[in-house]
Amino acid sequence: MWKLKIAEGGNPWLRTVNGHVGRQIWEFDPKLGSPEEIVEIEKARENFRKDRFQRKHSADLLMRIQFAKENPISIVLPQVKVKDAEEITEDQVTTTLRRAISFHSTLQAHDGHWPGDYGGPMFLMPGLNVDGGWGLHIEGPSTMFGTSLNYVTLRLLGEGANDGQGSMEKGRKWILDHGGATAITSWGKMWLSVLGVFDWSGNNPLPPEIWLLPYILPIHPGRMWCHCRMVYLPMSYLYGKRFVGPITPTILALRKELFTVPYHEIDWNQARNECAKEDLYYPHPLVQDVLWASLDKVVEPIFMHWPGKKLREKSLRVVMEHIHYEDENSRYICIGPVNKVLNMLCCWVEDPNSEAFKLHLPRIYDYLWLAEDGMKMQGYNGSQLWDTSFAVQAIVSTNLAEEYGPTIKKAHTYIKNSQVLNDCPGNLDSRYRHISKGAWPFSTTDHGWPISDCTAEGLKAVLLLSKLPSDIVGEPLDAKRLYDAVNVTLSLQNTDGGFATYELTRSYRWLELLNPAETFGDIVIDYPYGSWGVCFTYGTWFGIKGLVAAGKSYRNSPSIQKACDFLLTRQLVSGGWGESYLSCQNKVYSNLEGNRSHVVNTGWAMLALIDAGQISVLLV
Repeated sequence: MWKLKIAEGGNPWLRTVNGHVGRQIWEFDPKLGSPEEIVEIEKARENFRKDRFQRKHSADLLMRIQFAKENPISIVLPQVKVKDAEEITEDQVTTTLRRAISFHSTLQAHDGHWPGDYGGPMFLMPGLNVDGGWGLHIEGPSTMFGTSLNYVTLRLLGEGANDGQGSMEKGRKWILDHGGATAITSWGKMWLSVLGVFDWSGNNPLPPEIWLLPYILPIHPGRMWCHCRMVYLPMSYLYGKRFVGPITPTILALRKELFTVPYHEIDWNQARNECAKEDLYYPHPLVQDVLWASLDKVVEPIFMHWPGKKLREKSLRVVMEHIHYEDENSRYICIGPVNKVLNMLCCWVEDPNSEAFKLHLPRIYDYLWLAEDGMKMQGYNGSQLWDTSFAVQAIVSTNLAEEYGPTIKKAHTYIKNSQVLNDCPGNLDSRYRHISKGAWPFSTTDHGWPISDCTAEGLKAVLLLSKLPSDIVGEPLDAKRLYDAVNVTLSLQNTDGGFATYELTRSYRWLELLNPAETFGDIVIDYPYGSWGVCFTYGTWFGIKGLVAAGKSYRNSPSIQKACDFLLTRQLVSGGWGESYLSCQNKVYSNLEGNRSHVVNTGWAMLALIDAGQISVLLV
């Protein structure tokens, strides 16, 4: 049976700065589990399978089943039922809050954080759609990117071309019906090239020599958003090496299965510019077509032959230096799952027996999560600090925190243990890194990347807890560490007054014209964000909170007034709110299908209106 293990190492190739606090990995032990427990888990899996095309999200039942036994609720308070015309009393609200905190406490890990699925970008390991394809995420329509990569993955894992009770055939049919894998996005082309299923000449150039350019140039990759930069880094290494893995019988079979014409007849120059319409979220402008063609026809031939090849070799060494720096300063977790596996592959290409590659291997488990829908790769190594900070703020806001001392004390300990205590070593400028001392990451200290809003929420949580009795919530964070948090937060403010995510905004918006990823927009630089948009109910709550914290109110702030009007005009007949993920994709507020309410969106909207002092509008 599978078991979730918390804050454990147990591998000599694991490195940590704080005893693995926050680490959450799943481990299989064939000796675990009674027959009754195994039946319960299999039932949860079967129920998900039957309804997977309607209810696409898991409920983390495997974790909940485990924690229900490890952290049982001692006293179950009666559920409060309120009729439409019935007056809600303070006692009813207090009972409901106690029920919620008691239940939430049972989902807390022993190191103080709340574990959970952070599946996010589902092209990493998504679920099958009813049409036989796979999407960018589990709610999205099928794409060539998702379908091709997942079909290939299943074949590499041992599924035959006609296995899976027809699923493999349906997936292959979807690919061929939509033009074949030559129409996959640039990220997909790169991965298929590494495997030997696609030819490198069908890729847009990713020259590693760009890392040798002077930093003063706006196009220097050190000026990119760190996620974009850290993915481009290993991609440019693999492109520069033209690395291709072993050509196995399965790879040869995939060359026949994925394309509409024989492999040897494919026009790779034409394939470079192909992209399925289902994938085309960010179409390439003309300037990119000119740039890629120039690099391919003029520049690349120079670097592939002497003496230009000497510069290629130098650039590859420089790229690997940056990769090793990222690996070492994130304890081989890396900033995210995409560059984690790419960096690991680069270390293997450099030296299959290297210490770096061996240090990468045990950190794969940090990204894998298990639930009743199966095993998936997360979009991060978790959201531990982020979730714990908000849990603390929520519990403190009920004025019941002192009743839940053990829960709040463990959470306080986790937050204190998760603050980044030092900057990365060496010359930060030469590695294009911002200071990190005093920051809080999104997940764990071992991950270590500083983030502006995570630092703000972590700081807010420890300040709230400093006002409560230390014998209940634990000793407050040392004042010096509070100053460090304030210092790193202020250092992340841009000249326009706004804040980006991980670093200062280092270049210009026009650089987005060179964004080569057809699937993702606004990724090239670290843009300053002022809440409000993308997920509108969520962002509006943050926007209002920020303005209120700065001394604004509904009476004196036109922005808060407009924000409240925006929310109230989108309240549904049921009284709630229900926002679709399409708001993020289309950048226009979109209701859930059928104008359904959702408890999370309703909660965000209510919190925003409460902070704005306008909740009375809803009660009249």
